[in-house]
Amino acid sequence: MKKIIYILLLLGCVKLSNAQEKPLSQRMAATAMTLWKDTLPSGKWTYDHGVILKGVEGVWMQTGDGMYFKYMQHCMDQFVTADGNIKTYKLEDYNLDNILCGRILLTLYKVTGSEKYYKAATQLREQLKGQPRVPEGGFWHKKRYPNQMWLDGLYMGEPFYAEYVATFHDDAAFDDIANQFILMEKQARDAKTGLLFHAWDQSHQEKWSNPKTGVSPNFWGRADGWYAMALVDVLDYFPAQNPKRAELIAILNRLSIAIKKYQDPQSGLWYQILDKAGVKGNYPEASVSSMFVYALAKGTRKGYLPATDMVVAQKGYKATVSKFIETDANGLVNLNGTVSVGGLGGKPYRDGSYEYYLSEKVVQNDPKGVGAFILASVEIERLAHLNEGKGKIALLDSYFNNEHKNDVTGKSMPFHYKWDEVSNSGFSFMAHLFNNEGVSTQTLYDAPDADNLKKANIYIIVDPDIPKENPDTKYIETPHIKAISEWVKAGGVLLVLNNDTGNAEFKHLNQLMAKFGIQFNEDSRNHVQGTQFEQAAITIPAGNAIFPNVQKVYIKEISTLKVTAPAQSALTDKGDIIIATAKYGKGTVFAVGDPWFYNEYVDGRKLPAEYQNYEAAKELVQWAVKQIPTANKK
Repeated sequence: MKKIIYILLLLGCVKLSNAQEKPLSQRMAATAMTLWKDTLPSGKWTYDHGVILKGVEGVWMQTGDGMYFKYMQHCMDQFVTADGNIKTYKLEDYNLDNILCGRILLTLYKVTGSEKYYKAATQLREQLKGQPRVPEGGFWHKKRYPNQMWLDGLYMGEPFYAEYVATFHDDAAFDDIANQFILMEKQARDAKTGLLFHAWDQSHQEKWSNPKTGVSPNFWGRADGWYAMALVDVLDYFPAQNPKRAELIAILNRLSIAIKKYQDPQSGLWYQILDKAGVKGNYPEASVSSMFVYALAKGTRKGYLPATDMVVAQKGYKATVSKFIETDANGLVNLNGTVSVGGLGGKPYRDGSYEYYLSEKVVQNDPKGVGAFILASVEIERLAHLNEGKGKIALLDSYFNNEHKNDVTGKSMPFHYKWDEVSNSGFSFMAHLFNNEGVSTQTLYDAPDADNLKKANIYIIVDPDIPKENPDTKYIETPHIKAISEWVKAGGVLLVLNNDTGNAEFKHLNQLMAKFGIQFNEDSRNHVQGTQFEQAAITIPAGNAIFPNVQKVYIKEISTLKVTAPAQSALTDKGDIIIATAKYGKGTVFAVGDPWFYNEYVDGRKLPAEYQNYEAAKELVQWAVKQIPTANKK
């Protein structure tokens, strides 16, 4: 009996050890998924879910593990009915807090195409259309808080608003989105500190509001954290050509100066009341520290903020982990030090005083803190290889592969192997992996030539069209072959992901590939019946130069390859060449007979866990970046 107990304890220790080896984003997500298996204790449609699930979504993108997506979907399905209604949600409350979860609905809709998520998200968009506003145009935080704008509301509403209108082509709304931030900064920013007061009462009638300015009395840390996160998230969708994008980036930079100013130099953390670190009762707070880390790290990674801000973010993250993270006996990490709530007005009345903010309870594993910490952890983890391809461009062809279909609005949109496409046929995970290496992902809609290829370090051609897919098929012709081959010779990295016979164009593509000693055979192998995944399994031998840590992948319906010098096989299976590479001048060519790095086979929702397609995609990206000649990386 003692021996059995010892073995169980030993197994427990091994399990704990393995858990500790995982990144903190995954470990904190595991805590969230354990504490809230179905929904939060409130059982209501609430913004807390949105913060947690956006963090979980980030972990899904970082791992390609489908359990994270399933958790997101399961949580939302507790509220979204088959006909697209949202349980416990009331549009007529006009509460911005109820908008945030719409971001998860948009993800679910774009991934699955399920109409119920679109209908549910559209209800939230309808709320914003009728949301009460101050005369200057800013949203009231809630209908029951008339004339009030809170920093919290910018995070609750604007990132969803921006993603929705970007997805469904309502570009005119972006001016409204920008104006929410501009108005809030104008009314709530303190010129002396650079920080923003928690809220602004346009009427100046609230007991908590300054009679002259209308602002609340204090700089509550989490409020400024919400505002900072809102800015970096909205910029993900804000059109580059809109002049107000520059204004948002300027606001973010002004705020980042204040954030850096009020980071405690000793601890590296931020306080509950940001400008009163030395005042009795004030304390470092976990959620604001995580939010500022997230905003600074993401803002720097995306190029909005100076590189020095990354040092501040990393210091803050290290301090947050040291001060607030602990591991329990079950191997789960817990986040201490989050204030449970902070508000103004209501019953009992919250007056916004220093004493009020210090009176709210500080708790363990508050959902807002947990979600913010996961978000911060993902951003910090994304920095690991950021300098490998910093400043480089991966250019995806959308000229030879240019299929279109009508979206839910009736607009014809490009689809099939596109960077921003998050459904099965998209390359959003591949884009994420390139971005993790510091590589910018861009699309070429025109025919390749010397001028437009010049900016690219990596050029990707995927599954060239045939007439049944695109009546306006564009073929690879002699001028394109000349431009592409000369670009490779000068140091370009060409990735060619073809398809099997009957599903791709071979004749013209092979004329290009002949330059490099590679030919796609007009065949098709690895056909799969139903879910008999083993029929498309390929084992990668140890020591593979491209996939050093991958043992087993799934590649369905492949065209095989023939090679002559300078090309060589990079992966052979059952006598067939599956992957080939070639050195051509200073450049490199990679070829495979299937676009198997697209979302369907890397996002973890379809394949059994034994298949390492996500890891293979990551290693291909890392390999491709390493092939860029050193001179081209400078």
